[in-house]
Amino acid sequence: MLNYNVRGENIEVTAAIRSYVEKRLGKLEKYFTNTAESNAHVNLKVYSDKTAKVEVTIPLPYLTLRAEETSPDLYASVDLVTDKLERQIRKFKTKINRKSREKGIRDFNLTAPTTEEANDSKEEKLDVVRTKQVSLKPMDSEEAILQMDMLGHNFFIFEDAETNGTSIVYKRRDGRYGLIETDEQ
Repeated sequence: MLNYNVRGENIEVTAAIRSYVEKRLGKLEKYFTNTAESNAHVNLKVYSDKTAKVEVTIPLPYLTLRAEETSPDLYASVDLVTDKLERQIRKFKTKINRKSREKGIRDFNLTAPTTEEANDSKEEKLDVVRTKQVSLKPMDSEEAILQMDMLGHNFFIFEDAETNGTSIVYKRRDGRYGLIETDEQ
């Protein structure tokens, strides 16, 4: 069963909007077993150019489902996000059920796919086509961003000179930069 946490930015979350979000995301509950108690974090944003963005995050024990969509209509964005999450779940279910049969995992909290769903999802191979070795050089995040831009990549792995931990800088969709720091103990 999903618990819904619906927040709005620049919009008041009315009962009608909350009801629509819960109804649409409720379609996903058929993929979870009865014992699964998960939270669906829904963030609704309305921008000055009259577009609406819907972000949904559902953290689960084995993965985190996340999708976001922007469109001129809030309700259409909710529909698009729901469809995207459903595709993610079907893809993951096919993959995890194949692996669980190989390894004997039985405690995963998604229901098994029906034969119709298994036929609907396209089998995708996740083959590693290239392997690279990197030596992590101590530097700060600004130098890592410069290195990343110089290489033309959208992420860069480095050793943080201050913490001696492994970190990653990446280019965000909005053109700014993000930093991921590892929690090494």
